[in-house]
Amino acid sequence: MTKRSLLSAVAFALLLSACGRGAQVTSSQLPLRRVVVYRNGVGYFERAGHVAESEVGFEMRQNAVGDFLATLAIVERGGSTVRSASFPIEVTDKYEPLPPPICPIGAGSWEAMSANNATAKCPPSQPAERKERNPLRKVSLRLDGNEHDLAVGYVAETPVWRPSYRVVITPQNQAELQSWGIVQNLSGENWNNVDLVLVAGAPLAFRSSLGDPVTPERPLVTDSGEVIAAVPQGVTSLENRPEGSVNRYVPEEQPVAAPPAPPEASKESNDFAIAGKLEESTAASGPGRDSKSAPAKPSKRAVGKRAAGYGGGMGSSVAPAGAAMPMSAPSLVGQGPSTPRNVSILAGVAVESGATRYSVPYPITVPDESATMVLLSSQKVPGESVFLFSPDGGVTDSVRHPFRVARFTNSTSGLLERGPIAVFEKGSFLGQGMLESLPPGATATVPFALERGLAVEQSSRFDERGARLYKIEHGQLTIERDVVTQTTYKIANGTKDPAKILVRHPRQPGTRLFRPPPGTDDNAAMGNALVPISASAGGKAELVVDERASRQVSVGWLDASADDAVRAYLSDNRAEPGTVAKLNQAWQIRGTWKGLVDEQSKLGTEREELERNLQQLRQSLKAIEKNPQAYDLQQKLTRKLGDASTRLDQITKRMVEVELGMREQEVRFRDAITELAVLSAPPPRE
Repeated sequence: MTKRSLLSAVAFALLLSACGRGAQVTSSQLPLRRVVVYRNGVGYFERAGHVAESEVGFEMRQNAVGDFLATLAIVERGGSTVRSASFPIEVTDKYEPLPPPICPIGAGSWEAMSANNATAKCPPSQPAERKERNPLRKVSLRLDGNEHDLAVGYVAETPVWRPSYRVVITPQNQAELQSWGIVQNLSGENWNNVDLVLVAGAPLAFRSSLGDPVTPERPLVTDSGEVIAAVPQGVTSLENRPEGSVNRYVPEEQPVAAPPAPPEASKESNDFAIAGKLEESTAASGPGRDSKSAPAKPSKRAVGKRAAGYGGGMGSSVAPAGAAMPMSAPSLVGQGPSTPRNVSILAGVAVESGATRYSVPYPITVPDESATMVLLSSQKVPGESVFLFSPDGGVTDSVRHPFRVARFTNSTSGLLERGPIAVFEKGSFLGQGMLESLPPGATATVPFALERGLAVEQSSRFDERGARLYKIEHGQLTIERDVVTQTTYKIANGTKDPAKILVRHPRQPGTRLFRPPPGTDDNAAMGNALVPISASAGGKAELVVDERASRQVSVGWLDASADDAVRAYLSDNRAEPGTVAKLNQAWQIRGTWKGLVDEQSKLGTEREELERNLQQLRQSLKAIEKNPQAYDLQQKLTRKLGDASTRLDQITKRMVEVELGMREQEVRFRDAITELAVLSAPPPRE
């Protein structure tokens, strides 16, 4: 490409970009009054005013027509109606440039054309004519009559608003939390003295093509008897009677205790409370607005420079919108970011249909292609600076050392969106972290530095313990045992201060924590538990996290674990009394049966020992029977042989009696438990 053609192409591209940049939606007849920015790339815009004409015109880019028509909402306070909304459509699409002329190599060079164009065989290349890719469109609302008090709302693409936080850790387990919202205006027009609302959360929103013509393909039917290419399929609906019942099975759940109410704010903390409700107390009045919906005017300090886009700032009740926080300013030495002196500059917060809305209580001005940062909330919350042992693959040394963290509770009534947070303590900037989405009442633990003065090592061991009655059914016994996993954390504190450490313990699926330390946050649904442990200055600490999972196993009635499980059930005051009485009677029979079984086992062991002794005695007598000098030994061995034979006869007789008694007691026991059933034993006590 030649230099001239290159310059022409660049100039043309700049021209196209300039033409493509413009307001998404504008109207000279209806000024912009309200802007609601969401976290999903859309914003709700509301225009309102008095119109003394029968038509209201809007200008918008082609890609905004569909969203405008899909979300258009109109309120006519004068009693007339809107007849129609008209807009042009794009019929042809001539976006491709014309092909450049074919010139011999070198004929169209810059040098050849510079020499009085004598040797050039092609005219200088010109940019090909092409259409704008996103042209302006005009949409007209035709009204009934000529006098109207009109309000029009619609949705258009808008950059998401972004949160930013500051937390100042103070003594006595308190923290000061500031929430800011950063808004960017790329709408193509200035937002002059508008009501600004920021919504946490992202409602469903999608692009609409209502402004583009669509002609679907249809099957072709001719008169030559051809079969339709695609046969439409019908839909069959079953009979649905209003009185028909619904068969639904829903397992009953245990009632969940309500979360504890946040602590009541002290008189001092009331100075930092969020002020007002959504529409009644936070929407600012502007020129030409309905006086009935206008709230009390904000203070002069808060709105004295509203035209310049001023909002609440740090260190004063008002600061320029978009102003950066003076991290190194002299006024911050010895203290953290200051709280506002006037609560009227704080955004009102309300929860509507599950979405948290922050309404700025004074008019905001945001010029086009600019951004502003507004103070949403500033208040005292429960919080502290502690340590968190949570190994992270992105931080190698975190497998041995804990993080420093800021831990605080969201005591506001709204959702805090995910965003960066700066941590201050004792007038110093400690670090930055990332706050995840925090619902009301939830507690955040935000790491901001690694503490190498604390060292942690961990180990695990596995075991199986306990025996509980699980079920008795059809004469079969099922007990429940615990598969135990114990993880030990050994902590060495090499600092000069005592340390409180939260161990982020990964939870084993299907297990429960057994007697965790007080203050443990068991977040089983999130796959972890925060377990506290303290280590004295220069000292050591050891934490054992015990997790247990129940395992059911069928055992015999004479098994030792069966005796442990049943006796625990009989002594449990939660067990059903009638079942306890029947099982107690059966267990007495089982005791007699078990005693006979144990006696039989003992007699059998003794008989085996006697039989071995008898065999040895007979062999010894046989060895000395022809030795006359061993007469006295023969007499001694003969007496022992007689005593052993007598005892063996006694044992044999007793074993027959025991065998008969065992069979009798087994039959009695089986009969006692035939109609006994325990289908839901009490859960284990922790």
